[in-house]
Amino acid sequence: MMTTEELLAVIISLGADKAGAVPVDEIDFEPSFRSLCESNACGMYGRSWMCPPHVGKVEDLICQARTYRTALVYQIVDTLEDSYDFEGMMAAGERMNRLAAAVRRKFTDLGLEDCLFLGAGGCRVCSRCAKQDDQPCRHPDLALSSLEAYGINVSVLAPQAGMKYINGVNTVTYFGAVLMGKR
Repeated sequence: MMTTEELLAVIISLGADKAGAVPVDEIDFEPSFRSLCESNACGMYGRSWMCPPHVGKVEDLICQARTYRTALVYQIVDTLEDSYDFEGMMAAGERMNRLAAAVRRKFTDLGLEDCLFLGAGGCRVCSRCAKQDDQPCRHPDLALSSLEAYGINVSVLAPQAGMKYINGVNTVTYFGAVLMGKR
C-alpha cells in the first residue's frame, strides 16, 4: 500500500498544482452548502444524476463521506485574461475534469478500492447527462459528484490541506478530493 505522501505525489504528477491530506474528521461539513447547488449557478441542478437533488440528501452524503478516514485534496490554479474571462474559466474547469478522471483511473489502476471521488461542480463525464433523457446513468463507475453537493465547505478545506482558496486577481481555482480509508 502506498503512503499518503506517495499518493499525493501521484496526484501532482497527474497535473494538480497542489495536493494535501486532511483527516475526514476535521472536514467542515455544512448542509447549507447544498444551497449553492440549489441556486443553479452552474445550470446542472436537477439535470444530472450526480447533482442535487438526484445525488441524494445532503445529510446522507455527509454520513457516507464520514465513513472514510482521509481526504486527499487537490487543486488547479489557472490564470485568466481578466475577471470576465468566461472561456478561461471553462477551459480551467475542463482541465480539472480531465485531472479528476485521471486521478480516478490511476487510483483504480493502483488497486485502491472503496474510494469516494469528488470534483468541482457537476459531473462532466458525459456531454449530456442521461438524466435529461430520463435514462439511467451511462457511466456510474466514472460519474463524479461535487464537494459542495456533499456539504463540504471548500473555503475551509483548502487551508486545512495547505492551499489557498483564492489565488489572486485574474485566477480561477478548482478543487477535487479522494476520500479513502474506510472505517
